[in-house]
Amino acid sequence: MSAVSDRLPTFPWDKLEPYKKTAAAHPDGIVDLSVGTPVDPVPELIQKALIDAADSPGYPTVWGTPALRDAITGWVERRLGARGVTHRHVLPIVGSKELVAWLPTQLGLGPGDRVAYPRLAYPTYEVGARLARAEYEVYDDPTELDPRGLKLLWLNSPSNPTGKVLSGQELTRIVAWAREHGILLFSDECYLELGWEADPVSVLHPDVNGGSYDGIVAVHSLSKRSNLAGYRAAFLAGDPAVLGPLLEIRKHGGMMTSAPTQAAVVAALGDDEHVRVQRDRYAARRTALRRALQAHGFRIEHSEASLYLWATRDESCWATVAHLAELGILVAPGDFYGEAGARYVRVAFTATDDRVEAAVRRLA
Repeated sequence: MSAVSDRLPTFPWDKLEPYKKTAAAHPDGIVDLSVGTPVDPVPELIQKALIDAADSPGYPTVWGTPALRDAITGWVERRLGARGVTHRHVLPIVGSKELVAWLPTQLGLGPGDRVAYPRLAYPTYEVGARLARAEYEVYDDPTELDPRGLKLLWLNSPSNPTGKVLSGQELTRIVAWAREHGILLFSDECYLELGWEADPVSVLHPDVNGGSYDGIVAVHSLSKRSNLAGYRAAFLAGDPAVLGPLLEIRKHGGMMTSAPTQAAVVAALGDDEHVRVQRDRYAARRTALRRALQAHGFRIEHSEASLYLWATRDESCWATVAHLAELGILVAPGDFYGEAGARYVRVAFTATDDRVEAAVRRLA
């Protein structure tokens, strides 16, 4: 076991514990804006679907029920503008994090193979490469990478942590470059429905991919849009030549979404109103926190989408974390997401209205 764990970096969130204790000592309690976990209720229609499917004594299938696949294909076409999506183009997964962490291994990558991801990025892209013993590197523009030996290219738009959105033109250029060099492209689009000052586009849109899904797969999650982080509900959509072998591997590994969760996802993907309601909640919290941070001397960069504000006071991120902890506010240091984030913090606006109001008062 140690041989595997030794491949991994130190779990970053452990470093926040002293600052969490400081923030928790505030007389009015902690305002935790660090992790970005949903706090609002699971919509009732989703809870009902889960409860109605609770009597599920048999094993679920890895590929999901036909109803689940119908729901995914329908949503991908309705919401993302994709065309000609069949059941062969989709694959349920047990939350997106397990996929990111184990994808290089499931693709058969190893020593000598390269995985690339954005310079500022979700740490699990690196973890996935390390678990497979593959090489890994970061980029500002993926088309400037050396394509030799590059087997997996991660895109992340909208970005975690920065909220930056790649335009349709940028995505089209990157997809064409990856195909030219035979590089498999996975696009992490888990925040796509949370655009504020931009309208995020999927690599599944025909204007981006030319009507072909060859060599491209999109990753989507219901954790943020539907408050289903606790359900572990996500899915892939794209090239059947990639998803077919992944399905077989995941069958052998027993990587199956529970039957009640599958039923809940069907309900969630079939309803757009609860997404609108949740977006309105996040929009109000985002506006309040953004104004308060700027009035406190912060500069906000990017942040045109996702659930975070990418903020700086032009000092060490840990100095900023310490400063805010004294106010009872906990945020994530930017260097969790790469060296380029060393002077930034990521501020989530997923806390309750009451806690966001408390943060606004303290910043004032």
